[in-house]
Amino acid sequence: MTDDVASNLRRINESIAAATQTSGRQAGDTTLIAVSKGQVDSRLDDALAAGQRVFGENRIQEAQNHWVARRAERSDLELHLIGPLQTNKVRDAVELFDVIQTLDRPKLADRLAAAFDRAGLERDCFVQINTGEEPQKAGIWPDAADQFIAYCRAAGLPVVGLMCIPPLSEAPAPHFALLRTIAERNGVSGLSMGMSADFETAITLGATHVRVGTGVFGARLVV
Repeated sequence: MTDDVASNLRRINESIAAATQTSGRQAGDTTLIAVSKGQVDSRLDDALAAGQRVFGENRIQEAQNHWVARRAERSDLELHLIGPLQTNKVRDAVELFDVIQTLDRPKLADRLAAAFDRAGLERDCFVQINTGEEPQKAGIWPDAADQFIAYCRAAGLPVVGLMCIPPLSEAPAPHFALLRTIAERNGVSGLSMGMSADFETAITLGATHVRVGTGVFGARLVV
């Protein structure tokens, strides 16, 4: 990893391609989400200049600062919300993001469905699964996943994928495999799993989206 965003992107895309080929999957099966949390404008512009168009953000206000003006200039951006979504921020999230990856409770599902109806639009949704059953972390626990996915679908939400963040202290592969099992059981095709340290493992286990921050941009410069 260097401070050269274009070089980092090239290296990561090469690694994605190699992992995809090794696992017998088709080129282009996995989308790189460049996580721009805590990054300064110059690094975002470097990524855009290098051709990156899919970005992930954790916080609504920071995302607005990063992307509102840039969206007005570029019609080909795809923005994913990958951090917790408070119900009082749903309207802002729906206005800015193309994909909501952190759908994790019935109240949020209801608020999103109402916001979609009110705005006359939809955003793709991923259900966040707390595969490690960590009480301090957001996400539906695995044994409640099927029921919650059904609830979201009944509310009219377009559930296109599942997302997880494995515990830092555990090997990620079993968590990725568990997420894939839940997705297959529920007829869900998208799998958002894998970050800078483990995205290659995630790809071998079926990731359709990997979320890479420091691997693309280097260390965060804004807290």
